Amino acid sequence: MNPIPSSVTTTGARESLGALRREVGKVVVGQDSTISGMVLALLCRGHVLLEGVPGVAKTLLVRAMAQALSLDTKRLQFTPDLMPGDVTGSLVYDAHTARFEFQEGPVFTNLLLADEINRTPPKTQAALLEVMEEKQVSVEGSPRPLPTPFCVAATQNPIEHEGTYPLPEAQLDRFLLKLTVEPPSRNDEVTILRNHHRGFNPHDLAAAGLQPVAGAADLATAQQAVDTVTVTDAVLTYIVDLCQATRRSPSLSLGASPRAATALLAVSKAWAWLSGREYVTPDDVKALASATLRHRILVRPEAELEGVTPDDVLNSLLASVPTPR
Repeated sequence: MNPIPSSVTTTGARESLGALRREVGKVVVGQDSTISGMVLALLCRGHVLLEGVPGVAKTLLVRAMAQALSLDTKRLQFTPDLMPGDVTGSLVYDAHTARFEFQEGPVFTNLLLADEINRTPPKTQAALLEVMEEKQVSVEGSPRPLPTPFCVAATQNPIEHEGTYPLPEAQLDRFLLKLTVEPPSRNDEVTILRNHHRGFNPHDLAAAGLQPVAGAADLATAQQAVDTVTVTDAVLTYIVDLCQATRRSPSLSLGASPRAATALLAVSKAWAWLSGREYVTPDDVKALASATLRHRILVRPEAELEGVTPDDVLNSLLASVPTPR
């Protein structure tokens, strides 16, 4: 159970989160699916990996989401010289007390923006493993819980590989969703330019009119409501069949694990609830399959040479695995 006391009703929480998506959409134009993915990650108490070229509003999305939710946020720029203690915090000697005191790192926040996470070495990347899985930091054997809610939104550039350290499979598996942030359409880009022409400043969201429309209490109520969404055995079997199909695919050297199946179940329930239903349909599963599984599978090198992508394989499997009625 979420420890945040709340008198927010389930209907009120759903309306607030709908308003949240619309409010963020005022400043993050043309990224409706990415905004929805961020909300889903928060509903499922998970983390999200945002992949896109520079300049497509990845950082703006996280900042806008935090402001519209009245949550604390911190931005951590990952660099080759970043140390694990720079992420989690460390013991610092206090000359006045002659004792070592723990100084909290940037992870002690509600929404952590891990910018360019693949630019820091594996040792520092690994500092996030416990943080993302256990939502705590252990120092000298003492666990220190992180604030609630807590979400890591990490960004990476898909085309620039010089000076980067690809995330290992164990780290990628900690992300509930991998969202591909595409450049906006022609009309959306015209809207973006029009907003900037009229004085929009992405560094001053309050002046841009972005208002808090939801909060931690709404999230807590929504998370509890999502837990009660009904899933039939037919849909559960469909999720398992999809994940097992990835393990048999000749194009893949690594298929989706049982943890991936539980992640797909969680986001399908959250999407059904956001859509106003108390039950999951196969279409909910299909809608979230790529975002949930694309970073948890590995395409064989020979298939990669032919231009096959994880999304290509998943789309093929979604078309071939029988859908329950």
